[in-house]
Amino acid sequence: MRLVTHGDSAPASVNRYLLPQEQQVLMVRRHPAILLRPVAEVFGGLVVAALLSKVFGGTSAGGTALVVVWWLWLLLLIRFVWKVAEWSVDYFVVTSKRMLLTTGLITRKVAMMPLGKVTDMSFQRSLLGRMLGYGEFILESAGQDQALSTVEYIPYPETLYLEVCQMLFPSKDDSDD
Repeated sequence: MRLVTHGDSAPASVNRYLLPQEQQVLMVRRHPAILLRPVAEVFGGLVVAALLSKVFGGTSAGGTALVVVWWLWLLLLIRFVWKVAEWSVDYFVVTSKRMLLTTGLITRKVAMMPLGKVTDMSFQRSLLGRMLGYGEFILESAGQDQALSTVEYIPYPETLYLEVCQMLFPSKDDSDD
């Protein structure tokens, strides 16, 4: 699975937010680790439902309770499928002019920050993030609240950090070309 793309390979759901005069430089889908909690909930619910089925399966009074338990597990499964669908349409995009974070399946949210407004950028990684390969970008601008200030679950944070910093603060050699 490819999480990072360069060039003009953005899906239509992202391309509609790009301006005619800007080019996509890079695009990443958030790291799949964002789905760890929903996966744990589904498997935990499955274990609980299976254990309750085994314990109360032979009793007549437990039949209705077991139906409720399995329906609750089905709701957890539906929620998991929803989270996967949301993850599949969430992108962090860096263009020649700005950074965008597109999120949401039904209610679409597009947060952006112009590259010229970024005064500081850092990333941080938790222990789990270091083990699984994701981090969080923290963007700052000149004393203003921006729609885009943090981007969580970014894959390859060191590499992306260096690429974005190169765009924000080009060397003198890059500007002469």
